[in-house]
Amino acid sequence: MRQILMALLVLVTLTSLKPNHLTTIFVIGDSTAAKKDLSTGSPERGWAMALQSYFDSTYIRVDNHAVNGRSSKSFIDEGRWAKVLSLIKPGDYVIIQFGHNDEKPQMERHTDPGSTFDYNLAKFVRETREKGGIPVIMNPVVRRNFATKTVKNDDDEALRNTTFADGAKVAEGDSLIDTHKLYAVAPRDVALRMNAHFVNANKITHDLEQSLGVEGSKKLHMWYKPGEHPALPQGRQDNTHYNIYGAHVVAGLLSDALVKEIPVLERYHIKDNK
Repeated sequence: MRQILMALLVLVTLTSLKPNHLTTIFVIGDSTAAKKDLSTGSPERGWAMALQSYFDSTYIRVDNHAVNGRSSKSFIDEGRWAKVLSLIKPGDYVIIQFGHNDEKPQMERHTDPGSTFDYNLAKFVRETREKGGIPVIMNPVVRRNFATKTVKNDDDEALRNTTFADGAKVAEGDSLIDTHKLYAVAPRDVALRMNAHFVNANKITHDLEQSLGVEGSKKLHMWYKPGEHPALPQGRQDNTHYNIYGAHVVAGLLSDALVKEIPVLERYHIKDNK
């Protein structure tokens, strides 16, 4: 009888370690995380497309709502946030990552750090909590920018060849140069003010790109010579967007940081799945 009771106790304990429903990790953000159209055979991927690989799908479901070209403003204005909000259940997580397009000048996308950008991030946090969800703010991943002088500010979604404003070929040095400035600082500030979870994706990806160097870091991105990939006959030089390999590497690093920030997720984490 004692052995039976002990076995039941172990069973109850093990069962209690798993959630009694599927927990969703929602992702909202821009093209660096977004779902991509795979019908063309392009190797471009958003990092959040690979995030499910790092969590046990029996218990954790990644629902990626990030979209190319969206800022915190346009994501709200287009009704995309309202859709996500309607899906959040108590205990779900929402990863919030914007900045790449908030810094663009177009009225429909632009926000200011310390002002409208912070307001939108705070709105995501507040409304997630109102639904019983758990917000996680991430600042933007870095661009691969080793340029030795200021690079033309191309739209990330149209970026193909990195050139100076005068059209000259880029000269690259050994140090990765920040392009996000206060747009990388504001998310951390909002997280501190609102006591929300924060993952420093900017630093994580900066350290990754810097460690790989000028040439090695190209392997993370959509850098292909003409004829190197069948879907890109003209080639492509893109310092913003990830290829399949890059998306998995970045998703792996961000998943490591996520479970460090939120230890309860550790038991569902799949490590070394790069």
